[in-house]
Amino acid sequence: MTTPHYAPPELESGTLRIIPLGGLGEVGRNMTVYEIDGKLLVVDCGVLFPEETQPGVDLILPDISKIDDRLKDIVGIVLTHGHEDHIGGVPYLLKRRNDIPLIGSKLTLAFVSAKLKEHRIRPELQEVAEGDRIHRGPFDLEFVAVNHSIPDALAVAIRTDAGMVIGTGDFKMDQLPLDGRITDLRAFARLGEEGVDLFMTDSTNADVPGFTPLEKDIGPVLERVIASSTGKVVVASFSSHVHRVQQVLDAAQANGRRVVLLGRSMVRNMKIASDLGYLDVPEGVLVDLKKSGDIPDHRIVYMSTGSQGEPMAVLSRMANREHQIEIGSGDTVILASSLIPGNENSVYRVINGLMKLGANVVHKGNAKVHVSGHAAAGELLYCYNIVRPKNVMPIHGEYRHLVANAALAIETGVPQNRTIIAENGTVVDLVDGVARTVGQLEIDFIYVDGSSVGRVTDDDLRDRRVLAEEGFISVITVVETSLGQIVSGPEIHAKGVAEDAHVFDKIKPQIADALEQAMKDGVTDHHQLQQIVRRTIGRWVGTKLRRKAMIVPVVVVV
Repeated sequence: MTTPHYAPPELESGTLRIIPLGGLGEVGRNMTVYEIDGKLLVVDCGVLFPEETQPGVDLILPDISKIDDRLKDIVGIVLTHGHEDHIGGVPYLLKRRNDIPLIGSKLTLAFVSAKLKEHRIRPELQEVAEGDRIHRGPFDLEFVAVNHSIPDALAVAIRTDAGMVIGTGDFKMDQLPLDGRITDLRAFARLGEEGVDLFMTDSTNADVPGFTPLEKDIGPVLERVIASSTGKVVVASFSSHVHRVQQVLDAAQANGRRVVLLGRSMVRNMKIASDLGYLDVPEGVLVDLKKSGDIPDHRIVYMSTGSQGEPMAVLSRMANREHQIEIGSGDTVILASSLIPGNENSVYRVINGLMKLGANVVHKGNAKVHVSGHAAAGELLYCYNIVRPKNVMPIHGEYRHLVANAALAIETGVPQNRTIIAENGTVVDLVDGVARTVGQLEIDFIYVDGSSVGRVTDDDLRDRRVLAEEGFISVITVVETSLGQIVSGPEIHAKGVAEDAHVFDKIKPQIADALEQAMKDGVTDHHQLQQIVRRTIGRWVGTKLRRKAMIVPVVVVV
């Protein structure tokens, strides 16, 4: 059931308004806008990857059109970490105004800067680290270290005249992280003592009981899998998962193998991470693809993109035999990532394709080759008890995750009426220590389709699905309306329809009769005549062929 849309009241002075434009009810395209005293602060601007029901779409953006008329009022964009679902939409926002300052950690800004370079945008950057406190307009920002599946992730405490908000970004509480950088619970406790008016917490694993397993436990499993493999090994992960790449490099070295990075984003990001000291590359382990031809299969590991079954990513192309690296019997493929909801069919299709080629496919379902980067229920309970927020608004997750997160907050003593389960476009005002819902905006998907941004509509996608699933039928007829006669046709062409072309011989006389009768009744407008053709053949195709094909009638009047 869709929440009714209604406009919020005019924002009063001294009130903080919070509007999520993406990331709620979905896993991806995270973006939240904060407004007070006429100024806006944006936290994150990510992308969502398309599902099978969105053919041809490359990326989905938050509804950045909602702030098109307020671009001059934006004082900065805070980026909590460098994953695509938090930074992927930044180029498209900066194309609207390219001098908005980007605020984030060293690695996060390096990743987004490389992305912006491809879009020929030179951003204004402000690097921050945990413990830093800066001012942007009416916003007083303090940054807190949090642990995630990428280095340098930050939570942000936003102080305003209306009160303090903490946004955790994506986080977990790994107590033995690979880089030794733990979630700073002491800082959370200190902020809690000061008084947190609104706590906006990562919900992705809120319905998972207990605690997220340790990242360090993955390394030995990868080593054992690689050690037992007789052929080449392919490990697929997110292109920004620095910790996982580090573990693969270490496991490869332990087994006397070399590592080749595959995928443009993987190569780019790992070079950045290495140059900045976040990735420790063992001497002689990393080799360029062009120089790897003489290395035998049992001495090589390919680290690739495509763990979510993306059609154009390296792993999918391997499964389809469209990549120069050929997979065969004796080879091992490791999917070192979690399934993003909505990608299940695509991933299983790739797994099946690889297994048909003879590969041994290892994934989270049959081996401990990945742990999540998000806090499970036990960790969230700790956070609520430490922070003791007055109000809670779960973020980052599907609706079931938001509900589970809110229930955890209530268990720790947050009143139910101070717990907001919001959607994209929900307008929340914070004033006098109380957060309440005051409006609901209509939020759209902004589709990136090649060079087109925002021009593809849901109607276009529906047409694409019909073309893919039901086929296409065109009917061309030439008529002379003054005589009420058909000069040529109807000529029928079908694509994606299994039946033989002769099957349409049965409907052609009915189309001709319907057109001649309409002209006899005085219909001369070719648009009206086309609709008559559409209805006539549409009913027949639906009844006789059991299809709902796209029908394009063309009536030429002479």
